[in-house]
Amino acid sequence: MSERVPAPMDADVDLHVPAVRTQLRQSPWPVLASISAGGVCGAWSRYGLGLLWPHPAGGFPWATFVINVSGCLLIGVLMVIVSEVLPGRRLLRPFVGVGVLGGYTTFSTYVVDAHKAVAAGVPQLGLLYLAVTVVGALLAVWAGTVTMSGLVRWRSARVGER
Repeated sequence: MSERVPAPMDADVDLHVPAVRTQLRQSPWPVLASISAGGVCGAWSRYGLGLLWPHPAGGFPWATFVINVSGCLLIGVLMVIVSEVLPGRRLLRPFVGVGVLGGYTTFSTYVVDAHKAVAAGVPQLGLLYLAVTVVGALLAVWAGTVTMSGLVRWRSARVGER
């Protein structure tokens, strides 16, 4: 029986590719700096939305929900961009994916918000929030990926017509 070797998804993070390992050993600082800069941008965005859209202890945490679901939508879009539109951009995925979207989304706050709902005497809201966020996040990644893939195919077809 032959061993199946998976195809690399994204060369900027595939440590099975010797050139990537060598590149990271030589200078990890550009990647780390791009992640850090992106993280600052994402965290500021999340913090600002949280300030603009507060919720009471027993209320539905709409800001956190919208942040996590929109972040997942953007992650789906980003994965198509880094794999099909701009595959050679070494720092795009670390900056936007790990940095901006990692700093923007907040699944730790999601769990804290669910716990606060339970502590406020509305466990049904906490459980509903947990379930709706997971389903919403998964659907958002799927929608972002499908929509962006469709846009890329549509644009390719239009360029091919010229």
